Amino acid sequence: MARFIALLVASVSLAALAATSVHAADLIIDTPAEPGVVDVGGNWDGAYVGVFGGYGTGDFEINDSGFLFDFDGWLLGVAVGANFAVADGIVAGVVGDIAWSNIAIDPADFGGNEYNVDWVGSLRGRLGFDGGAFLPYLTAGLAVAGGESVDPPVSDTAVHVGWTAGAGVEFAVADNLSVDLLYRYSDYGTATYDLGPDFDIDFQTHQVSAGLNWRF
Repeated sequence: MARFIALLVASVSLAALAATSVHAADLIIDTPAEPGVVDVGGNWDGAYVGVFGGYGTGDFEINDSGFLFDFDGWLLGVAVGANFAVADGIVAGVVGDIAWSNIAIDPADFGGNEYNVDWVGSLRGRLGFDGGAFLPYLTAGLAVAGGESVDPPVSDTAVHVGWTAGAGVEFAVADNLSVDLLYRYSDYGTATYDLGPDFDIDFQTHQVSAGLNWRF
């Protein structure tokens, strides 16, 4: 009888030990691996070059007369810039651009005279949010433009200097390639044109553009 009890105790002990081992194994298998930190940031750091096209519309005024003349036209240009990650999720940058322009007034709306914006450029800061594959940003800075006023048979050119501000978003479409969509308001200030008597002309534009940027 004592031998039977001893064998029974030993059997129960072995069964309990086996059950405990199986349960421990289940715990090891079922416990999920500790998740790692997922980096959702994009690769926006570094220099880039770009090309863009767009459309501009606005108005100009002569000699603070209060009479505004509407004009519009197309833009085609190049840009050079650089981005810097300055904090978690925050990207700062600087960009310069210059564009050919045919923003102009219809001479029929201007008494047979002409006013044309032949080129525009800017030097701007940017501040954006790193959303991984996209980068929304605000931008502001210096704006310059070259204008031509024609009162046949006399014409003159002048350089305008002012400011610009706007907002845009870049979308990554490949490792080093992004699409850049941008809206800017620009006030190009006043410049003097010598057409016999001098004329002071100031103008403002709204510009929208789409471009491709290559990062390297």
